Amino acid sequence: MAVTLTEAAARHVSRFITKRGKGVGVRLGVKTTGCSGMAYKLEFADEVAPEDVVFEGHGVKVLIDPKSLPYIDGTELDFVREGLNEGFKFHNPREKDRCGCGESFRV
Repeated sequence: MAVTLTEAAARHVSRFITKRGKGVGVRLGVKTTGCSGMAYKLEFADEVAPEDVVFEGHGVKVLIDPKSLPYIDGTELDFVREGLNEGFKFHNPREKDRCGCGESFRV
């Protein structure tokens, strides 16, 4: 499987990297937190680490640390606007449950 980006997510990341003036893509991982156990962490990456697993979609690199990959393999990263709100959405087929506030998940 792989971690993928929608066209909207790739456009948003590309624009932000251009504004920053540096970066190779985004780093996606998970951390232990919240009422369901895990939360996504997403940050802009300035370099590829030797241990990173790299996926690329629509010209944007997604870097994953090997420890996070089993929890997010198959995930699609999207960027959506809902009313006045906008942000990234994670479509993860491995999610079994999500907490009520939507901040954490369980696989």
